Amino acid sequence: MTAAPRRLAVCVDDFGLGEGVNEAVLALAHRGRISATSCMVGAAHFPTGAPALSELAPGSLDVGLHLDLTAFPCDLRLRRTLERWIVLSHLRLLPRAALRREIDAQLDAFERAFGRPPSHVDGHEHVHQLPVVRHALLAALEARYRDHRPWLRNTRRPRGAALGAKARVVEAVGAAGLERLATTKGFRQNRHLVGVYDFRGDAERYLALLAAWLRAAGDGDLLMCHPATQLVSGATGTARLWEYEVLAGPAFGALLAREGFRVVPGLPPRPTAGSPFS
Repeated sequence: MTAAPRRLAVCVDDFGLGEGVNEAVLALAHRGRISATSCMVGAAHFPTGAPALSELAPGSLDVGLHLDLTAFPCDLRLRRTLERWIVLSHLRLLPRAALRREIDAQLDAFERAFGRPPSHVDGHEHVHQLPVVRHALLAALEARYRDHRPWLRNTRRPRGAALGAKARVVEAVGAAGLERLATTKGFRQNRHLVGVYDFRGDAERYLALLAAWLRAAGDGDLLMCHPATQLVSGATGTARLWEYEVLAGPAFGALLAREGFRVVPGLPPRPTAGSPFS
């Protein structure tokens, strides 16, 4: 008997950052290559890009909030580098009231654009998982969405996989704490995260990385990606172009089929003991 395909969430981060990112999301969604995108509501191209997302068939793409505290927060007085956020959060020196107002402002902007809550919430540079930030975020989500709990990105790596130092660092700064809090509060998460890398190389290297990530991934995991159809300013350089070329091409489809994955929106129902999400 042929095994059932394993479920894989594929999420494009940074919707709104540039026209090329928005175009990539729509093109990949129509090809069925992605299942989610996360929106930077303070970025310049979010207001013009959001209507096209709203026109996609219901249930075909998870549209979530990419909580942003380092690039385009609503209150620019809060903007700090990721390194500064990490230090202040672990020292518990963040401005808690201002942080909560910022989270609510970004959720307000999302709701104005789409007329609904986000399907999920994650963070630009993974700020959503930091101490203090995660408590403020889940408190806001609990208060606003009693009947709809967005799922949250878990940055935990697949065990036994050699995914590089950056993936270990991303996990170390907050995955365990967020996972404990999410479990206590009843928020769902993906099992593991793959797709973390240094944005170096070309299409051939990205395809090789994809192959390694899919070999390490399992049912209920999340592949994070950052494709674009044209250059976007920032540290990613041309990596977004190579990602789009690979994700839109036949090689990615062949990899999914070879590893037995099906790209699906949403997460399975709330975990029970012994399930892939427990």
